[in-house]
Amino acid sequence: MTSRYRAVIYDCDGVMFDSFDANFQFYARIMARFGRPPLDRNDGETMRILHSYSNRDVMEYFFGGDPCLPVAINFAGSIDYRELVPYMRMEPGFRETLEELSGTTRLAVCTNRSTSMDLLLEDFDLSRYFSCVMTASRVTNPKPHPEPLLKILEHYGIDANEALFVGDSILDSQAAAAAHVPFVAYKADLPSLHSIGHHAEIIDIVTR
Repeated sequence: MTSRYRAVIYDCDGVMFDSFDANFQFYARIMARFGRPPLDRNDGETMRILHSYSNRDVMEYFFGGDPCLPVAINFAGSIDYRELVPYMRMEPGFRETLEELSGTTRLAVCTNRSTSMDLLLEDFDLSRYFSCVMTASRVTNPKPHPEPLLKILEHYGIDANEALFVGDSILDSQAAAAAHVPFVAYKADLPSLHSIGHHAEIIDIVTR
């Protein structure tokens, strides 16, 4: 397979995995620990934030202005994410698509997760596919800032138009636009170069 793009970059949550339940359980534990009201799954704005933003931004959203913020952040860091892996579901066709792309197209991750990303790649046997994993803990400014994507481009020594970024949130779309990387919306109605509903569709895009 010959690719016109030299790299495909994937967001994690909502793209590689359906991780809604895992994220919900993670922050529900924090709310319970600090006596906060239970999270409401029907609160669309809160669900969007905890699913899309970096941990430090979510913690600021929940505890901003509260003197217990540093303690809450420490508690969040103490949660063993391996206990939440059973709540994660890999998106259909994702591994098969990586198999098809690997060897001809560089594969990277650009996520607002921090320390849990490497654990997930290991537990789902995906580490071998990705030669660059950019997380919120490896940048000064996480998405929607372009820094994570720009670091990936720099890592590979490629131009922005030689990569595709597959994401599902407005933060992903904004980061792609700021970095001038063509954006592919996955199961989402967002401004994009392409919109896909299944991972295998990316193969046709990179070989056109």
